[in-house]
Amino acid sequence: MPRLPPVLQLLQAPVKYTVVPKACISAKPAQTPTSGMEQAVGILTIFVGFLVPAGWVLSHLESYKASSTA
Repeated sequence: MPRLPPVLQLLQAPVKYTVVPKACISAKPAQTPTSGMEQAVGILTIFVGFLVPAGWVLSHLESYKASSTA
């Protein structure tokens, strides 16, 4: 490893000794259980959010190709 100039060593020193505190993450059951209908609506919303834009792009792919070559 090449030796750094003294100025860069000063900038590098705080990075070496930085202590990152542990995250306080705990897993507990939900206070109110999620019903099956709420789960279905959430999953449907996620799928629609991803699939509708992708379907729109794929359905207009030919027009994209035509406009890029013209």
